[in-house]
Amino acid sequence: MRLALLFCIVSLSAALATAQTSAITQIVRGTVIDRESNSPLIGVNVAVHIGDKLIGGTATDDKGYFRIENVPVGRVNISASYIGYNKVTLPNTPVTAAKEVVLRLEMEPAVTEINEVQVNAGKRRGESINDMAQTSARQFTVEEATRYAGSRSDPARMASNFAGVSGTDDSRNDIVVRGNSPLGVLWRVENVDIPNPSHFAIAGTTGGSVNVLNNKSLANSDFLTGAFPAEYGNALAAVFDVRFKNGNDEKHEASLQWGLLGLEASAEGPIDRKRKSSYQFAYRYSTLDLLVKMGVDIGTSAVPHYQDLNFKLNFPLRKGNISLFGIAGYSTIQFITSTDVRPGGQDIYASNNTDEWFRSGLGIFGISYTRPISARCYSKITFAASGTTIGDHYNRVVRHVDSATGNFIVDGMYRQMGYRFVESRFSGNFYRNYKLTNRHSLRFGMNSQMLTFNYTDSNLNEQRYQWEYRLQYKGVHFLFLPYVQWKYNISRKVSMTAGLHGQLFTLNWSWSLEPRASVKYQFKPNQSIALGTGLHSQTQPYYAYFQRENFTDRRDTRLRNNDLGFTRSFHVVGSYDVFFRQDVRIKVEGYFQYIYDLPVDTFASSYSILNEGTGFDRFFPGKLVNKGVGRNMGVELTVEKFFTHNWFAMFSGSLYDARYRASDGQWYNSDFNGHYVMNLLGTKEFKWGKKRLNTIGIGGKITFGGGRRYTPFDLARSAETGQPVVQDALRNKFEFKPYFRFDVKINYSFNSRKHLTQEVGVDLVNVTGQKNILRLQYINTSAQPQVIYQLGFLPLFYYRVDFGFARKK
Repeated sequence: MRLALLFCIVSLSAALATAQTSAITQIVRGTVIDRESNSPLIGVNVAVHIGDKLIGGTATDDKGYFRIENVPVGRVNISASYIGYNKVTLPNTPVTAAKEVVLRLEMEPAVTEINEVQVNAGKRRGESINDMAQTSARQFTVEEATRYAGSRSDPARMASNFAGVSGTDDSRNDIVVRGNSPLGVLWRVENVDIPNPSHFAIAGTTGGSVNVLNNKSLANSDFLTGAFPAEYGNALAAVFDVRFKNGNDEKHEASLQWGLLGLEASAEGPIDRKRKSSYQFAYRYSTLDLLVKMGVDIGTSAVPHYQDLNFKLNFPLRKGNISLFGIAGYSTIQFITSTDVRPGGQDIYASNNTDEWFRSGLGIFGISYTRPISARCYSKITFAASGTTIGDHYNRVVRHVDSATGNFIVDGMYRQMGYRFVESRFSGNFYRNYKLTNRHSLRFGMNSQMLTFNYTDSNLNEQRYQWEYRLQYKGVHFLFLPYVQWKYNISRKVSMTAGLHGQLFTLNWSWSLEPRASVKYQFKPNQSIALGTGLHSQTQPYYAYFQRENFTDRRDTRLRNNDLGFTRSFHVVGSYDVFFRQDVRIKVEGYFQYIYDLPVDTFASSYSILNEGTGFDRFFPGKLVNKGVGRNMGVELTVEKFFTHNWFAMFSGSLYDARYRASDGQWYNSDFNGHYVMNLLGTKEFKWGKKRLNTIGIGGKITFGGGRRYTPFDLARSAETGQPVVQDALRNKFEFKPYFRFDVKINYSFNSRKHLTQEVGVDLVNVTGQKNILRLQYINTSAQPQVIYQLGFLPLFYYRVDFGFARKK
């Protein structure tokens, strides 16, 4: 706490030491394109207003570019209008002294008449960027990721604020969508499916402790929670469709940030101003590891070390565009007990009498090429290579307490467990988009993936004193995902989509054909209803296919579950959407999801793979078959007041039920069936200072949700085997007390001089110190299981400075 206080004093002193200057202005510029053909629009009227006052305006040139200078610092409204297209309005766009506002506006053709609609980046605020997604989809912005209290600038934690999404594990950013396992979440970057983008990732999961994606590199992106369009495959629960922004192609800009979550540096700027090529990158290094290297005692020897890098290079061509992008992340942590001097002094995060070394790494590099074929058609092709490595090593410490000194004496150590999972993926994604008429658009494409696996996993069975080799596999397999999708604007009020997605996995030649469809009826200018439906399927976590049938005989190469097929589901979603006063939105969605071909045990038990996907442990089930079923149903409500008049507020709530039928024929609650989750959050900004260039933001968030499900231990059998054994017939029958958390975020930003913006803030997580229960843990030396609690009060401080370099004449 003293370190945090010192941090605040230093940051605030630096802030106040910088003098203000008078008139600070900035540049607003960018491009305007046709959303469906990707071609530039010439002569679009672009204007900047503050309230009803016109600040500046211009028209786009023959390449679709526009530029408006001398825009005052603060929040402005930006609009683009063009005959035959729906009007685009970006309200309350922040303008700072340090960085230019560079926009890419996508305009949608009007069907029968000029229809003025207030949208965000070409859509109504909150609606998805992808036109084919008419239900269960939302656009999330970089500003949202930084504004929400408790989100820690993490895209996954930010998404947990949305209706139907639950993130009630404070130690991880796994997200539960509509009662589904986090296994069903797909991450995609620049049109390419990617592995789990998290630090301290565990094989078979889609989350971790910290996200590798840095919001300083992201553009506005989509988050989808059901009835996905045909271009998305190999997912059952949700899709993060992430885009990287292009760097500023005229001016060099940079940011430096110091906070408890990391030391960050980011920059962007032109590579060649004449050709409008650009770069942008963001790098982060873990603060706690840096403090330990400086000799600061942080209270634990288990220091998380992580670093990551995001980047994109963009090269416009005479016809088309080439971009290079990449993500890299590496994380390690050690839990050491062998160096403990006396009993009771061991690290609170470590297991007794065990030394552990964990590491994980992620690397992604891609290249994409976009080319216009005609005024109504364009193609895009992307190639990417990605790889992950995850490893862990356990040593058992044998020691006793010296009777004379009371200190530990280490008698020896031996290896207890170790594994190394290496996965590589070589992806190719191609699609062609046709704007057939103002009513019809068509897209078809193929996503191909070459998957290589190298798994080793061994464990010492201490009861039998025998090594078990659970995984020992090398191989190459392919996943093909073709699709076609069509959108038809039947009239100004009615639109529909239809598509077909295919999926083929060459390991066991599992395949599927999945029709998808949606219809939307905008019966009033501010109100609409929509219905979406479709079939979806997903492979199992890859390492689950390759577990050995015989753990003890290394010569026996039989695999236990390599014949498992896809888990499949049917989605149907209905929604009602209404806007008031252009800045208030109410959305209600109801959904039903039927899951089938769900892997369960071959014998009568309550096990289902549907319960996997969270925590820091791998899973090794027995022989599985695709004979289980499940069903999720619920209703969601979002009431949102968008950021206008210096404040925003949002309520999201979900009532749901998630169950499955196991091999014993009984229905059980899934691990993620909390029945309800609600979020209430908001922020108010206060302008002050001589020129009202400074901003104080005060925000808060309350989360209230159903407690986590748990199964009681069979204490007698657990004592007999020395390992935790649960009462199978009581699977998930019990529930911990409800989850509650109150977060507060306070930030102070100031445009102190031209080309310079600073911000200091604190994110206070779990202000009330609520003791939410995470799980029960079996201790073989105790008569009762130990209750493991979640995160207590956590203050996260940061100081950021954004600066731009003067433009060369």
